[in-house]
Amino acid sequence: MSMKHTIPTDEDLTAFIDGELTAEEAARIEAIVKEDESVAERLEFLARASLPFEQAFAPLLSEAPQEKLEAMLAAIPAHENAKPASAPAVVRRRFLGALAASLVAGIAIDRTVIGIGRGFSAKDENSEWRAVVADYISLYTAETLAGPVPGRQDQAAQLASLDEKLGLSLSPEAVSLPGIDFKSALLLQYDGKALAQIAYLDPETGPMALCIVKSDAGPKAPDLENRKGMNVVYWSNETHAFMLIGYAAADRMTAIADGVRRRVAV
Repeated sequence: MSMKHTIPTDEDLTAFIDGELTAEEAARIEAIVKEDESVAERLEFLARASLPFEQAFAPLLSEAPQEKLEAMLAAIPAHENAKPASAPAVVRRRFLGALAASLVAGIAIDRTVIGIGRGFSAKDENSEWRAVVADYISLYTAETLAGPVPGRQDQAAQLASLDEKLGLSLSPEAVSLPGIDFKSALLLQYDGKALAQIAYLDPETGPMALCIVKSDAGPKAPDLENRKGMNVVYWSNETHAFMLIGYAAADRMTAIADGVRRRVAV
């Protein structure tokens, strides 16, 4: 791999994290990281994006046959033969290739980073986890979340599985969204922390999710941002950080989030 650029691309940083560089190339990246805070922050972000995607994309595994997934792999250019591309395009190609490969093999993508990250600290951890969530929620489609709505008993059982790890008591009524179908509640992981994802399907705008992590950053009033073409309403209380993400209009997302805030009790 050529390392001609003065500033490492996301492809370079990902290869560094995955141990694909020569000792000389890795040393060059380490030197830049020590001198350039923006590169250090980007490396931290990429290194800490550790989510069990097999769980998050379990519906795809049942819907997409192995032949289709293998076709996805074949359609993604090999790195050696690929034409030069922008960093986001390269990272997306690498991610989709890994995702398709993991589904074919029936295994999870879960990057373990050894010795990386100890010297780097994120300035805004809450912003970082929202970025990671937005990255994978952006891959959801209505087909990903197709299927019948679980009954109340099944919803309660799924939510109960989150209680021990998150320290929350979530009822189907508390996380119910008006006019939007509950689809699943999953326990994921980000940066060694439990991450609850409650997935919904809005008949008007498509996938939506309420995500929760433990946080000691303190209470924060709701705020709004846009990520990956989706609106995100985020807030926190004394013990947890929350985000509601979806394609609905900002005012509708804000109204839905306000209802969730009033109902969710710690």
